[in-house]
Amino acid sequence: MAQQNLFIGSLAYATTDDTLKAHFEQIGEVSSARVITDRDSGRSKGFGFVEYVNDEDNQKAVDQLDGKDLDGRTISVGLARPKEDRPKRDFNGGGGGDRGGDRGGNGGGSFRQRSW
Repeated sequence: MAQQNLFIGSLAYATTDDTLKAHFEQIGEVSSARVITDRDSGRSKGFGFVEYVNDEDNQKAVDQLDGKDLDGRTISVGLARPKEDRPKRDFNGGGGGDRGGDRGGNGGGSFRQRSW
C-alpha cells in the first residue's frame, strides 16, 4: 500500500521545507516535507505536503496540528487525496461558458494603423 500524504494549507510564504518538517516532527518521524513553490518565481504557493514514516501518525497530526499556528499563520491539515481521485483540469476551458479561444475584439489583437 502506498504511503498516505498530508495536505497542509494556509502556509505562510516564509515557511520552508525545513520549518514544515520541524513542525510536524513533534508528532512522529517525517520522511518528507515539501512546500510547493511557483516554478517561475520560486515563491511559495501557500500549501505543501508531509509524509510520515508511520501512517498512524497521519491522523495524530490532523487531530493535533489542524488549526494550529505555524510561522504566524493558522494552518489546515488534512489527508491528501490520491492523484487519481482529483478531478482532471480542462486546459481548453470546455464544459460550458465562453472560455478560451478568441475573446472578441478585433480578431485577437490586430492593430489598425492610422493613415494621416
